[in-house]
Amino acid sequence: MDRQLTLMVVHAHPDDECLSTGGVLARYAAEGIRTVLVTCTNGEQGDAEGGAKPGEAGHDDAAVAERRLAELRESVSHLGVDHLELLGYRDSGMDGWEGNAHAGAFANVPVEVAAAKLGALMVRYRPQVVVTYDETGGGGYGHPDHVQAHRVTVAAVEATGIPEKFYYTAMPRAEMRKMFEMLREHGVELGFEPSGDFGTPDERVTSLVDVGPYTERKLKALKAHESQGENIFVLDMPEHIQQQAFSLEAFERKLCKVDAPGREDDLFAGLRGT
Repeated sequence: MDRQLTLMVVHAHPDDECLSTGGVLARYAAEGIRTVLVTCTNGEQGDAEGGAKPGEAGHDDAAVAERRLAELRESVSHLGVDHLELLGYRDSGMDGWEGNAHAGAFANVPVEVAAAKLGALMVRYRPQVVVTYDETGGGGYGHPDHVQAHRVTVAAVEATGIPEKFYYTAMPRAEMRKMFEMLREHGVELGFEPSGDFGTPDERVTSLVDVGPYTERKLKALKAHESQGENIFVLDMPEHIQQQAFSLEAFERKLCKVDAPGREDDLFAGLRGT
């Protein structure tokens, strides 16, 4: 009996699934590959109604989590994700926020405890391909929950031995520089100043996947997270830049147990028809 090809993507918060992996989730789902999105936290430290931040009047953690999870469910419906799995941990907040100290924050959970929960999902779904962030949380982002998601996923992959290919999301530095320059030329405010080493060193990028036909789905998924719109600068991009930025997703391959090219355009290269 042919085995079912399965992609598992592990992200930290509701809305993280869209930019770096929304295209591969949509593309592989459309190809009949089973797609599993694992979201580690409930997003409590996101913006509340009216943009209220954690600690400000009008910010209620439970209400924020409820809304963000509802937005997540709408997002995955646009992407065609087959299975959404929630680890249910508390959002730790950005590095340096008070939320970092909460005993239940995801970043404070022992890695082996969270890895056991994720590992159980790997045993259930048997994914050949697993994707998460690199050791910096994604191109140098450094968010505590992203870094923890990396640690937990690496531990689960190693403990189960199930995935045949394992990837980190990547943001090639050369492409990021081009995009930021185009945004400046169009007067788009980034909300931050990217450093010269922002993104993934180009030589570490092994896999470039064309997701051009699915950019509209990615955009709809991203817009589903409307409560966090203030923090999603790509929504302010001109349409042609959105199309360019959304049409290719990059990855760094960290594990490969099958015969696959060193440079690839398909995360399932070496796995199809076997």
